Amino acid sequence: MAQQAFRKLHLVLALGGMMAPFAISAAHADSVVKLGFASPLSGPQAHYGKDNENAAKMAVDDLNKQGLVIGGQKVKFELVPEDDQADPRVGTQVAQRLVDSGVKAVIGHFNSGVSIPASRIYSDAGIPQLSVATNPAYTASGYKTAFRLVGSDSQIGGSLGQYAVRQLKAQRIAVIDDRTAYGQGIADEFVKSLAAQGKQPIKREYTNDKANDFTAILTSLKAQKPDVVFYGGADAQAAPMARQMKRLGLNARLMGGDMLNTPNFIKLAGADAAGHYSAVAGGELGARPAGKDFEQRYKARYQQDVVLLGPQFYDGVMIVADAMKRAGSTDPAKFLPYIAKTGYKGVTADFGFDAAGNLKNAPVTISSVENNDWKVKSVVQ
Repeated sequence: MAQQAFRKLHLVLALGGMMAPFAISAAHADSVVKLGFASPLSGPQAHYGKDNENAAKMAVDDLNKQGLVIGGQKVKFELVPEDDQADPRVGTQVAQRLVDSGVKAVIGHFNSGVSIPASRIYSDAGIPQLSVATNPAYTASGYKTAFRLVGSDSQIGGSLGQYAVRQLKAQRIAVIDDRTAYGQGIADEFVKSLAAQGKQPIKREYTNDKANDFTAILTSLKAQKPDVVFYGGADAQAAPMARQMKRLGLNARLMGGDMLNTPNFIKLAGADAAGHYSAVAGGELGARPAGKDFEQRYKARYQQDVVLLGPQFYDGVMIVADAMKRAGSTDPAKFLPYIAKTGYKGVTADFGFDAAGNLKNAPVTISSVENNDWKVKSVVQ
C-alpha cells in the first residue's frame, strides 16, 4: 500500500510539473476583447460599409501594436464584423448576434434606419453603441448606451438650408427624399431650416432608395423652375438624378447630405456632377494634423481615398479603448460612464457628448464638385 501511495504521489508531482508551464503561459496570455462592427458590406451601399470596416480594422491594429494593459491585464482587441445590408430587419438580427457573441461595444451601424431599432437591443444588453446615424430619433429614445459620432440631421439639414438661401440666393427650392429614416429625416430638417428663414419648398416629392429613374419627378419639377433641388438619399440615386436633370435641361443645383459626398457620386454622375452640393457631418479631415495623417495611412494601406465616414468609425474604436483604459476595466457596465464623459481628441473631432449622447460642438462641412473633386466651400459649427 505504501508503494502504491508513493506511485500516486509521484504521478501527481509529475503531472503538476507538466502543467506548470501551461499555467504560467495562461497567466500571461492576452485577454481578447471583442468589439462589434456593423455596416452594409453588400449591396448598393457596400462602398460606405467597406470604408467603415477598413477604418475600424486600422484602429484595432493600431491599438494592438500599443500592447495595452487594462486593469493589470494585457489585452488584444478583436473586431467582429457584421453585414447589416442597410436593412432594419437584418440589422436587428445582426445586433442580437453581436450581443450573443460577447462583444463589449459596437461601432455602428451606418444607416439611421438600422441604428435606431438596433439601439434598443444594445441598450437591453447594456452594451455601448457608437453610431454615425444622423436622424435625431437615434438619441431621442433615452438609451444611455447610444452615442452619436457626428452631427445630427438637424445640424446638417439646417446648414444646407441656410447655405441655399444665404449663399446660393435660392428662391425656388424643391425637395425629394427616398423615404428612409436618413433621407426623410435630413429632408425634414432642411425644410425646417427653410421655414425658419421664411421660405417653403415649391414642391416636395418622394421616391425610394432602390430607384434610378427620376424622369417623371424631374419633368414635373422642371415646370416649377427650381433653382435648387434638395435630395435626401444616397449617392447611388443622386448620381442618376444629376444626369437626368442635365438631360432634361433642368438648370438647378442638386444638394444633399453626407451620403452624396463620395467619390462614387462623381464617378457615377461623370461630368454632370459638376456644380452640385453636399454637407458632411464633421470638419475638414485634412485640416486636423491627426486627420491628415489618417488620410495618408488609409490611402497607403488600402490604395484608395477615404469614402466618407470611415474616420469616425476609427475614432469610435479609439473612444471605447480610451474609456476602458480610464475605467481600468473592459466590463461595459464599468467603462460606459467613461464614454459618456469622454474628452477624446480624435482624427475627426474633439469628442464630448451631451446627456442624450449627441456630439457636442459638431461641425458641418459644405462642399461642391469642381474639377472632378469635392471642394470645401464652408465649415460651420
